[in-house]
Amino acid sequence: MSESLTKTKLTDSLILDLLQNIREHRSILDNLKSIKVDANLTNIISNEIGRELYIENEFHKAKGFRKLHIEVAEFSNNLKILHCVFFPDPKFDIPIFGMDLVKINDVVSAAIVDLSPSSQNQDLKYEKSLSEIDKSSFTLLREIPKWGGIFSKNVFFASLKNNSEEDAFCRLVDEYLSILVKLSKEAKPDFEEKIIQERIDYQKNYCLQQMKNEKTSMVLLKYFDEKWVNNYIKTVLFDF
Repeated sequence: MSESLTKTKLTDSLILDLLQNIREHRSILDNLKSIKVDANLTNIISNEIGRELYIENEFHKAKGFRKLHIEVAEFSNNLKILHCVFFPDPKFDIPIFGMDLVKINDVVSAAIVDLSPSSQNQDLKYEKSLSEIDKSSFTLLREIPKWGGIFSKNVFFASLKNNSEEDAFCRLVDEYLSILVKLSKEAKPDFEEKIIQERIDYQKNYCLQQMKNEKTSMVLLKYFDEKWVNNYIKTVLFDF
C-alpha cells in the first residue's frame, strides 16, 4: 500500500493490526516477489461527495503460492473491508488461506478465516492443528452460507461484539497463518499431472463458489457499472 494512504486514511486499528500480522507472515515466505498488475486496479480512489471510496490492492507471489492478495477498502466512510486470499501454486500441497473482515459503522458484522482444502482429503494434514485453536472467546458465531462447502471443517465465522473479541480474532488469524507458513515450508513440488489438475479444479471451484456471494457485487455495483464489477471480481478477487 502507498505510504501516504497508510498514514492518513487507513486509521482503523483492528484492520491495521490484522494487516501487520498478515504482512509479517507473508514476509517470511520463500522467494517473495511482488506481482505487477494494472495500476488502475491497484489504487482505486474517489472523492465524490456521497460516493467516497478507496480500494488498495497488494499482489505478491512466493514459493508454493501463485498469488498472495490483500485488499483494503472503505466505502462512503462507513463500510470498511479487509479481504485476503493466498492461492497456492497447484504443484504444492498447500491449502487456500482466506480471511475477510467487514465493519459497518465501526461494528464488525463479519469476521471469517480458514485454511480451505485445495485437494481431496488435504485438510487431514492440518485438521488437528486447526481444531486445537481456542475459539471459545466468541459469542456471535455465524452460519456458513450455502455456497460455503469450499471451506474446511474448522472455518471460523462470527460477528465481533467488543474489543476483546477483536483481539481474539487477531490471535486466531495469527495461528491460522502460522500453520499455513509451516505447511508451505514443508511442502515439496509435485509433478504428477493428475494431482496438479485436481488442485487446479479445486481452486477453480473455490473461486466459482466465492463468486456466488452476492454481497460482494452488491457493494461494488453502488459505485461501478456491471462490466467493471464483473471484471474486478474475476480478475482481481477470484481469478483462475
